Amino acid sequence: MTLIEMKSVFFSFLLFSCLVSSSQETPAPKFGNGILNLMGQDSTWSMKIGARMQLLSTTTWDEDPNGGLTNSTSNALIRRARLKFDGFAYSPKLTYKIELGLSNRDLSGGSEFTSNAPRYILDAVVMWNFYKNFEVWFGQTKLPGNMERIISSGNLQQVDRSLLNQRFTIDREMGVQLWHHFNLSDTFMVREKLSIANGEGRNVTSENLGGHHYTARLELFPFGKFENNGEYSGSDLIQEQKPKLMLAGSYDINQNAVKTRSNQGTYMVNDAGFYESNINTVFIDAMFKYKGFSFMGEYAYRSANDPIAKNSDGTETGDVVWVGNGLNLQSGFLFTNNWEISGRYTCIDLDKIITGRDLENQYTLGLSKYIVGHKLKVQTDLSYLSIKNNQGQFMGRLQVELHF
Repeated sequence: MTLIEMKSVFFSFLLFSCLVSSSQETPAPKFGNGILNLMGQDSTWSMKIGARMQLLSTTTWDEDPNGGLTNSTSNALIRRARLKFDGFAYSPKLTYKIELGLSNRDLSGGSEFTSNAPRYILDAVVMWNFYKNFEVWFGQTKLPGNMERIISSGNLQQVDRSLLNQRFTIDREMGVQLWHHFNLSDTFMVREKLSIANGEGRNVTSENLGGHHYTARLELFPFGKFENNGEYSGSDLIQEQKPKLMLAGSYDINQNAVKTRSNQGTYMVNDAGFYESNINTVFIDAMFKYKGFSFMGEYAYRSANDPIAKNSDGTETGDVVWVGNGLNLQSGFLFTNNWEISGRYTCIDLDKIITGRDLENQYTLGLSKYIVGHKLKVQTDLSYLSIKNNQGQFMGRLQVELHF
């Protein structure tokens, strides 16, 4: 299917949705609950259609060694613009989710391995609750990696995710996942997630280049579940009346990986085709919420059996696996008037000998106003990035989120 054909199908579907909504005499959903909620006449299927956008303005300044700031740059962009579809098919135990990205940032990253096409599809996954507390997922969606990535970009406490996520996340991929949960006591819940995936990231259309990608995650809830799945939402908008805590860890193995950051980064090309390396990533994270106070902590560690890419004769290609570790600590307090102040500290310590990258420390102070929770909010933050042996950099951001 050509790009023009894809656009035609896409806009035809939008037109169809508008016609269906105008022909039915049902009131529109409440703000933030989707544009349109459809239910089959025989109740064997449902679909909720939603849309969201993030409008972002960013300004950066370099720290002048002689004092003051210099080299000011600024830009404004549509950070995210997305359409979302979810519901059930045939049975409430068989659910699905489709999410399409329309902004330039959402579509970027096309290559010969994605047919040189824009990467519209973020999520396309079917979830089947086939037996008691067991659920199998099949399709393209987020892998059970670090907490910050699993939290939707629309539900973040600050303008965007941290440097830890940028350097270490394993993001989305096509594969199969198995979820299960059980209770150790009346309040203590345990949730397990297992995943087998392709290994090269999302929207890959070529054959599998290296090995496969295996991920396991264990989540502990000693005080019971969060309200409204609040463990994967920034800020304590629910105002948890009892302390809630999630402790979790993930172990990720990408066998014969061909990218510099597991299934992310750039391809490691050599004279024989691709350089392959077994890449292991560990995530340890925690989320705590109580009466408007929230805390999130993340640690990531990545290693590889041979992180320096080489040609068949042993010469180095210039590509390396980003091995090292990172720490991200973030906290905030939500006042009763729905203003929140938050702070974040992130440290990235990649192996200097292998990657050539210096130690990075970033400090961020954020301010948010939640007008309708995460569905309509204004966020701003100011960050200072300190890089060893280099001048520092300040960054100020302002973002509006609108989610139907």
